[in-house]
Amino acid sequence: MGATPDRVTHRGGCHCRRVRFEIDAPADIEALDCNCSICRMTGFLHLIVPASRFRLLSGEDVLTEYTFNTGVAKHRFCSVCGVKSFYIPRSHPDGVNINVRCIDDGTIASLTIVPFDDNDREAATAALSHLSKE
Repeated sequence: MGATPDRVTHRGGCHCRRVRFEIDAPADIEALDCNCSICRMTGFLHLIVPASRFRLLSGEDVLTEYTFNTGVAKHRFCSVCGVKSFYIPRSHPDGVNINVRCIDDGTIASLTIVPFDDNDREAATAALSHLSKE
């Protein structure tokens, strides 16, 4: 698919740079700040993209996976540095959830952070239905 007038190609990855990815997404990012137990503890800022707009460039061999609760979300971490730069989310199992904090400098024009209340997941997800239509 690639970049279009309303999207740019962002690159990013983990701290040790063994895991590298690129995504096609807007330059003006609206990221979710979820208050669930794992997101609150790790500071993950969410940007969900369709799987077709995500490309893993390197690091498949160093990724390790963690699941909990329902087991649907596939939390993937670099086994060398421990950073989770992306994962497969429970809410969008056909997409990829990127940690905006792991995107390289230079392609984000603006960043808006939107609170996501996991204590009322259904209402919070419904309020954000516009994000999955991009």
